[in-house]
This record gives sequence, C-alpha cells and structure tokens, in this order.
Amino acid sequence: MASSAHALAEATPASRDKYVDLLRVASLGTVVLGHWLMAAVSVRGDGRAEVGNLLAVEPRLQLLTWALQVMPVFFFVGGFSHALSYRSLRRKAGENGENGENGGGALYSVFLRARLQRLLRPTVVFIGVWGALALALQLAGREGGLLDVSLRLVAQPLWFIGIYLAMVAFTPPLLRLHERYGWGAFGGLVAAAGLVDVLRFGFGVPYVEFLNFAFVWLAVHQLGFLRADGKPGRPYLLAGAGLAGAVLLVAYGPYPLSMVGMPGEKISNMAPPTFALLCHGLWLVGGVESLRGPAQRWLRRPRVWRAVVAANGVSMTAFLWHLTAMLGVYGALLVLGVRLPEPATGVWWAQVPVRVVVAGVVTALLVTVFRRFEQPSAVVLGESGVSPVGARPAAALGVTLCLFGVLGLSMVGFGGLLEGRTAVLIAVRVTAPVAVAMTLVGWLLVERAGRGRPAAAAT
Repeated sequence: MASSAHALAEATPASRDKYVDLLRVASLGTVVLGHWLMAAVSVRGDGRAEVGNLLAVEPRLQLLTWALQVMPVFFFVGGFSHALSYRSLRRKAGENGENGENGGGALYSVFLRARLQRLLRPTVVFIGVWGALALALQLAGREGGLLDVSLRLVAQPLWFIGIYLAMVAFTPPLLRLHERYGWGAFGGLVAAAGLVDVLRFGFGVPYVEFLNFAFVWLAVHQLGFLRADGKPGRPYLLAGAGLAGAVLLVAYGPYPLSMVGMPGEKISNMAPPTFALLCHGLWLVGGVESLRGPAQRWLRRPRVWRAVVAANGVSMTAFLWHLTAMLGVYGALLVLGVRLPEPATGVWWAQVPVRVVVAGVVTALLVTVFRRFEQPSAVVLGESGVSPVGARPAAALGVTLCLFGVLGLSMVGFGGLLEGRTAVLIAVRVTAPVAVAMTLVGWLLVERAGRGRPAAAAT
C-alpha cells in the first residue's frame, strides 16, 4: 500500500487540485472522529448496555457541530470531481465520434459505473458481511443489549451513500444547467430549498420537507461545479453570508442549534435537511476555500502529499467500518468486565484518547482486510459508440434501486432480518431484506450497463 501510494504521489500531474483530495480525506476523517466522540455508551441498572449521544448529555457541546458537521464539504468536493470526470468522458466520447442518443446513453452509464465503483463495491461488501453476521446471530438466538444497538447503528452512515448516489445520478443534467446558467443554477436550488422550508414551517404543507434531501445537498454539490470552473473567487463572502444566515435562522427561526440529528427532537436540521443546514454548508465551503492558499503550500511537501494519497485510497472503507470498530471496542470492554464511567464525567473524558486510539487501530485492521474492494477496475468507453440496448435506462434504474436500498437500510438496520422489522422511508415501509436486495440488484445493473467494448480508458 505504501509503495503504491508513493508511486501514485510521484505520478501526480501538476494540474491536479491536491487541496480537493485533502478536503475529501479531512472531511471523512472529521466525521469518523465525531462519531467516536459522540457515542456515549453506558450500562443501566438492569445491566443492559445502551448507546446515547454525548450532545444530548451535554447540550452545550452542540455548538461544536457547526465545525464538526462537515458532510457539506465532502459533497462540495464530490461536485468538483464529478464535473471533471464527466467532462473528461464527454471529451473522449467526442473524440471517438460517440454522438446522438445512443452515444449519450453509453456516456451516462459509463460515467455512473466509473464514479460508483469505489463507492458501491465496498458498500456491497459491508452490507453482505453485516447481513450474514446479523442472520447468523439471529438464528443462534444471540440478541439483546449492545448487540441489538450495534445491528442498528452500524447501518446509519449509509444515508450518506444514498445521498451521494443521487448526486452522481443527477450530475449530467445539473452540469448542463450549470454550464448554461452558472451561478443562476446554484441560486435556483437555494431558492427551492428556502421555498420548501416556507411551505413546511409557514403553511404546514405535509411531506414537502423531503424535497430538501435533494435541494439542499444538490445546492452544495453545485458549488463543486463552480469550483471546477475556478470559482467562487471570494470565498470569504460566501462564508460570511452562510454563517450570518445560519445564526439568524437558529436564533429567530424554528431551527435547532445542532447541525446533526438529536434523539427525540421534533425538528432536525439533518433529516430532512433544512435551509439552516444549507447556510451552514455555505459557510463551511467558503471557510475551507479561504484556507486554500496555505494548504496548497503545505501539500507541496512530498511526505504530506503521499499521506493524503494513501488515505484517499482507503477513505471509503474506513468510513464504512469505523462504527463497527468503535462498537467492537465497547463490546470488548463489557465482555472483559471493565466498568464504563458515566458519559461526560471527568473519568469518561480522561478515557476518550485511549478509546479513540484503540478504535483507530481496529479500524486500520478492518481496512487492511477490506481495502481491496475499494480499488476500481478499468472503465472504458465503447470503441464505436455502440452501447448495449437500454444502457441508460438500466443504469438509471440501477442507481435508483441502490439509492433507495441503502437509504432504507440506514433506517431499519440489520436487526430483525427474519421478523420483518420495518422503517418508513419517506412514505414507504421497507424491510432490511428488501433493502439489501434492492442494493444488490441496483449495483449489478450499474456494473452491467457501464461495460462497453474495450477502448481508450476513461479517467
């Protein structure tokens, strides 16, 4: 792995935006660390373990989510990468004479497969391993306590995979809108997100809030398109406007302080996303862009860049398995009879560094086992522009099934596979087996639709 990272670092073209790679690693790393810190595991009087949220135990710490809720940065980086990838494929398709409806279908399906390989393959493996483990535990009659909580919690981060799938799927049409209207396309998504909240909070329109799963996150994603074009030119203005908007909305509106979901709250800034979360995302994007200059100078150091390249190669695997590692550490402590201190006490805080280091070591071991599934294979365009009949519909159906499958699984978890346990995804009830099946079928459709005849490799 180290030699591979070294070779990739040495082969990095001068035109590559290294800061974007750093942001990708840093944003996922911050999410992982935040999850480890927020987990407040305790043992009740009856001896059963439960997992709470540190931010609920210490509400004053919710202000930290204004710095630690960095998923908008990752989605911003995604927009940048998706724009470059699609434009590269489009240029190569033009060079190969791939035009017209059939060529467009090939381009779309190949683009989906190219962007989703490193996302879906490790995700499918994660789902398969946890699904098999959950089934074996249920058949063996092993349930209760931390185990039940783990079967539910380890699937929760999959919501991020679902949102990211939607961003990839909508990249071609939204990129065309961006190339035609520029800031206007971004402004339209922002206005739509604001209108949704007006209808939701001002007029009580039911179910309209779910539209902001698209409008809020796609607006942040659209900022990545602008970055790909060398904008925004004055990021501090974006940061200032976003921060001011978030402060005013939280201070005078119905929005909670926390930028992550809290147990039992009536209104969450996260699920579904609110306009306050969009403002938060704008200030974060503007803030990190303001740091671009010094960060780029730091990235010129060979050792720093090699570390970023190595981390990028396993970042999705680490993200998928980090909760498994954390819960495994707590489970081992309980099995060994170690007394867990009450969350947010002095003893609890003193143990935080040790728990984080051990969770990091366990995550590294899991990455060693599963990292090979994150390595993409070559993705190519058809040599004559001829793609399989129905490539575009198959690809679109595949990514849709994956999207709903992983979102459903993030809500219902892996518990109760044989009991038909359900969760409500928007207005539809889903079970874990159905969600798993949708994900697997969708992944196979995307893989099949994106395979063309061997030709020049698409980057």
